[in-house]
Amino acid sequence: MRKVVSVSVFALLAVAVIAGAAQAAAEEPAAPTGGLGLGAGMLALAAALALGLGALGTAWAQARIGSAAAGAMAERPEIGGRLLIFLALPETMIILGFLVAFFIIGRIR
Repeated sequence: MRKVVSVSVFALLAVAVIAGAAQAAAEEPAAPTGGLGLGAGMLALAAALALGLGALGTAWAQARIGSAAAGAMAERPEIGGRLLIFLALPETMIILGFLVAFFIIGRIR
């Protein structure tokens, strides 16, 4: 559990640093050579992290819920409908990660 918390804190700090740098770089004017510049790259990296970390969180949660659901259904098969709802709940994390990535990519000029 301690390892999960430390990895989560590190990931949040990394996203915060990258998002701050992307915000600062996005306010700079574009390079006269026609390239998108550092700001666009940082925004793209922030979008990738938002989507990737959401997917990892969803996979981890569904693995835990799936194994618990299999054990619970072995003992009481009548609760299968409720367990499907619990399996669908972590999907909101990846949907929200996609939404955040979509909004971040929309800021790239």
